Amino acid sequence: MTVQRKSMIGGIAVATAAALALAACSSSAAKPTGGASGSAGATAGAAGLPSLRGQHLTVLAEWTGAEQTDFQAVLNKFDALTGASVSYQSGGSNTGTVLQTKIAGGSPPDVALLPEPGLINTLAQEGDLKPLSPAIQQEVAADYGSGWESMGTVNGKLYSVVYKASNKTTFWYNTAEFGQAGIAPPTNWTQFLADCQTLSDSGITPVSIGGSDGWTLADWFQNIYLSEAGPAMYDKLAHHRIPWTDPSVIKALTTFGQLLGNPKFVAGGDTGALQTSFNNSVTQTFTNPPKAAMVFEGDFSATQITSTTTAKIGSDAKFFPFPGPASGGSSNFVQVAGDMATALNSNAATMELIQYLASPAADAIWAHEGGYLTPNKLVPLSDYPDATTQQEAQMLISAGTDVDFSLDDLSPAAFGGTVGAGYWKDMQDFLKDPSNVQATARQLEADAAKVTWS
Repeated sequence: MTVQRKSMIGGIAVATAAALALAACSSSAAKPTGGASGSAGATAGAAGLPSLRGQHLTVLAEWTGAEQTDFQAVLNKFDALTGASVSYQSGGSNTGTVLQTKIAGGSPPDVALLPEPGLINTLAQEGDLKPLSPAIQQEVAADYGSGWESMGTVNGKLYSVVYKASNKTTFWYNTAEFGQAGIAPPTNWTQFLADCQTLSDSGITPVSIGGSDGWTLADWFQNIYLSEAGPAMYDKLAHHRIPWTDPSVIKALTTFGQLLGNPKFVAGGDTGALQTSFNNSVTQTFTNPPKAAMVFEGDFSATQITSTTTAKIGSDAKFFPFPGPASGGSSNFVQVAGDMATALNSNAATMELIQYLASPAADAIWAHEGGYLTPNKLVPLSDYPDATTQQEAQMLISAGTDVDFSLDDLSPAAFGGTVGAGYWKDMQDFLKDPSNVQATARQLEADAAKVTWS
C-alpha cells in the first residue's frame, strides 16, 4: 500500500525477535546491547555539526498532526545546534506527487522524506536526486545494518537513508482468547495452523483479515514469500527479474491458501474478509466480544487497538513475529516500510541535515516520544519509552540482512499500488478462491507484464 499504509507508519509499533521471549509488540530499531545514552549521543552529534547560520532549508515529508509535531522538534534541535532555519511542509499521503510537481516547477525542497523506494529509484536515475555525501555514507555504514544500507542504494550509489521505520512482521493476538484455547504464540507456520485448528475447535474464530484493503493481503503474501524464499529471491521478484509463475511464488501462494482455504479460520469467511477494512480487522479482534483471536499487520496496528478498544498493549494485546516455515526457510526476517531521507541538491547544508537525521542524536528526540522506530543500531533500547517498543526495535536489528521493504512498495504503482487493480486486486481474487494457485500466479504475471520495471 503506497498511501494509506504509509500514513500509518507513525503508530506505536510492536515486535520481538525469536531470540527474545515472546511478550509485547511494535516496530523500531535500536542497539541490542550497550551503547551511549540518548543524552550522550545527542552531545556527540551536536559537537560534530558546523555553523550554518543564515542558511535556510526546506523539508518535505508526509507527516501531519502529532507526527509533524514530533518531527518538528527534531528540526528545531538542528536549527538550535547549527543556526540554520529549516521550514517543513507536509505532503500528506500525496507526498510523492507533491515532490514531482515541485521538481517539474523548478522549486524542489532541499530534503524529501519518501515512503516509496520505487519512486526514489526513478528520481535517482532521472538525476533529480543527488548521491549522499561520503560523510553520510560513513554514518550509515557505521550505524545501520547492511540490509538497510542496500535499501537506499541505486546503481551502486547511496541516495537515501531510512529515517523512520515500520515493522510489518508483527502478528497481534488477544491474550484472553489464546488463554481460553490453552495455546501459546506459534513459532512457525505449522504450529500456526495447528493453533488455528485448536482455536476453531474451541469455538473461537482464529484470524481476522482486512481484505477490503488489498495491501493487507499483499503483506501476508510478502511475509510468507520472504520467509520461504529468502531475501535474494524476494529482491528478484520485487523487480520482476523472475516471473510471478516461478515455483517459489507457487509455493508461497499454496502456503497462504492453507489458511484462506479453511472458511472456519477466517472471520466472516472470504466474503466477510473482503468486506472488512484494515482498521476494522484490528478493532474486531480486541472488542468485547472479539470476532477473532488474532490479526496480522504492522506495528501501527497498536495505534488502532488503543484508539478504538479498551485493550491494553502488553497485557490484553500482544504480538508475536510472523511465523516462518518449520524448516527450510527463515525464522528471523522482517518486512518493513519507512520514510527515507533524500537530497534534491548537493549543498553542504542539505547533506549536514540528512547526516543529522541519520544519527542517533536525532533519533533519540523522537524515540523518547514514542510512535517511532529507527533501524539505527546505535540508538540504545533505553531511548524507547516502553518494553513493547524496545522489543520492536530489537527485532529490526536482529534481522540482520533478512530485512526487506514491502514488495508492493518496491513495485511500479500501476502494479503494486493501485486500488482495485494489479497485485492488490489479484490477491483479493485469491482470497475469493484460494484453490486455484496456478491461475492466480498467471494473472499476477500478466499484470506485472503490463508495466515498466526499473
